[in-house]
Amino acid sequence: MPRAAVANFVLPFEAPFVELQERVRELRAAAERDPSLLGQLATLEVRAGELARDVFSQLSPIEKVQLARHPMRPYTSDYLSRLCTDLVELAGDRRYGEDASIVAGLARFRGRSVAVVGQQKGRNTKENVRRNFGMPNPEGYRKADRVYQLADRFRLPIVTFIDTPGAYPGIGGEERGQGEAIGACLYTLACVEVPVVAIVIGEGGSGGALALGVANRVMMLEYAWYSVISPEGCAAILWKDGARAADAAAQLKLTASDLSRLGVVERVIDEPAGGAHQDHERAASLVGDALEAALEELSLLSPAALRDDRYQRFRRLGDAAIAG
Repeated sequence: MPRAAVANFVLPFEAPFVELQERVRELRAAAERDPSLLGQLATLEVRAGELARDVFSQLSPIEKVQLARHPMRPYTSDYLSRLCTDLVELAGDRRYGEDASIVAGLARFRGRSVAVVGQQKGRNTKENVRRNFGMPNPEGYRKADRVYQLADRFRLPIVTFIDTPGAYPGIGGEERGQGEAIGACLYTLACVEVPVVAIVIGEGGSGGALALGVANRVMMLEYAWYSVISPEGCAAILWKDGARAADAAAQLKLTASDLSRLGVVERVIDEPAGGAHQDHERAASLVGDALEAALEELSLLSPAALRDDRYQRFRRLGDAAIAG
């Protein structure tokens, strides 16, 4: 998909809001030249806010999945460029090669040194081929594991950005040990004695997402999804019909509100009106504030307490569902 086409991509249910937002932008630009238009601008902004609340408060689970996959949604690199300074990206797994679908390295976040790991998609066909559509191969997960171990050695908090439909399921990945590589990530994250914060920024599919998700605090953006399987994959298995993805999405309880209620995530991060793709700067600011609060809270715990906190967190999973 050409970049221009991506920029103009609009989901059917968001079309009225996007059209109104475009009018707001045009009027805002005109008001900079003619202050007499400020009153009209304020009225239009109120209408846009009301429309956003009406439309986006009633989204179905499958519509939230569609928003999570929006091609203009901010990806890991978009957040890193806005939240971090002095980013030193590390490449390769020291075994097989480099996997561009995982971005990993060391950086500074609001005065704090951190290790960052995130899945990365592309904006167009060429980028998506290079990033393997955000589906990491084993070498990508082994690169992530290498950074986890570095972070533990140098006592750096680990911050992960989850955004993948799942680990690459191809034969090459299986031959090189996809399951073992993901398992190694799970083991390392379970054992590290530093704070780990995971943020689901888009798609959170299966073990490919969980390899970045064994954390002390797991947070999700409002319109992200996180599940053991995609709605399409679930529908294909249960009903032999991928077209029933909407039914599967409703049953999987994969939305941020569902997972917060079930205790799978600790915090749901609000998105800008209309979704994170409408305002990357605002989305990054909201993510940054939530991340800073989580790191401040976890900084009070000792290394042994951090590991125990992570263990107890995962032991509690399912309690809310049983109680409900």
